[in-house]
Amino acid sequence: MSDNTQFTLAPATGIGSMPGGDARETAKTVTGSFEDFPYLAELPARGPGADMIGRTAGMLVELYARVEPSGWRVGDRPGRDTRRARSWLVEDLDALEEFTQGYEGPLKVQAVGPWTLAAALELRNGEAALSDPGACRDLAASLAEGLRLHLDEVRRRVPGARLVLQLDEPSLTAVLRGEVRTASGYRTHRAVDRQVVEQGLREVIGVHDGGPVVVHSCAPDVPFALLRRAGAAAVSFDFSLLTERDDEVIGEAVESGTRLFAGVVPSTDGRLSDPAGSVMGVRTLWRRLGLSPALLAEAVTVTPTCGLAGASPDYARRALAHCVRAARSLADNPE
Repeated sequence: MSDNTQFTLAPATGIGSMPGGDARETAKTVTGSFEDFPYLAELPARGPGADMIGRTAGMLVELYARVEPSGWRVGDRPGRDTRRARSWLVEDLDALEEFTQGYEGPLKVQAVGPWTLAAALELRNGEAALSDPGACRDLAASLAEGLRLHLDEVRRRVPGARLVLQLDEPSLTAVLRGEVRTASGYRTHRAVDRQVVEQGLREVIGVHDGGPVVVHSCAPDVPFALLRRAGAAAVSFDFSLLTERDDEVIGEAVESGTRLFAGVVPSTDGRLSDPAGSVMGVRTLWRRLGLSPALLAEAVTVTPTCGLAGASPDYARRALAHCVRAARSLADNPE
């Protein structure tokens, strides 16, 4: 089980995806922006296999996927699409290793979580793996083993790093609500029982034994309490989607030691406010919850609202730098 006790992380980092297709340039930007909390970036603009579903499908053990017109589908053997996904991951790891020589500190790696993967990956009949409980279990087990191997590889390449695993679960709320559409588009798959969802997440989170796991979703109504019970040490979310209905579960999460990755910097091109303005909502939430301002720096990591793949390269660089400045503002003026 992942360690859900207090752990030290830097005050700012990114989510995962970046624009463009140059692995070295991206690794240089990310490590230069977040000197104390870099991450292994994803570059989906390169095409299928560099996208988050394709990258994670390439990590699976004894399960393979190929690209069909409708999306990624389970196949019998590793084909061209699997090889391409693995090749791009190696390229990204090579670049990260080059720019993290001698690095010691937290380093984040991302993969799609078991439920978003089950909602996106098709079985041979064209329906999502989500439609078959046995397929969901097989997928979670394969993902867990693949992530174990991936984490070992990153440790080998960056031996001084303390790895943080991020599971991307943007479809989690839709899975819980029965809102994932069938292949025909006319119906939706039945909602998955919350205990089954929790157990699937717990199995994958448990792979990073002793290390923190962050679950990220930029969808509304993130199930904070369920994620906490499943062993997530931190929850990453789009702060602008919070409502006062979320106050109680967020307060409970903070008091139990769960870290918040607050997505406050827009992930697509636009005007950036001043750093203090970007975190004003976080300070307001803290006051509303009656939490100690001194807890802010311990409990919050500032991030973009979501991945930056849809941004221009120039904006992406500015957004990362803005996260660092906004986090500094929060630490310097917690009131």
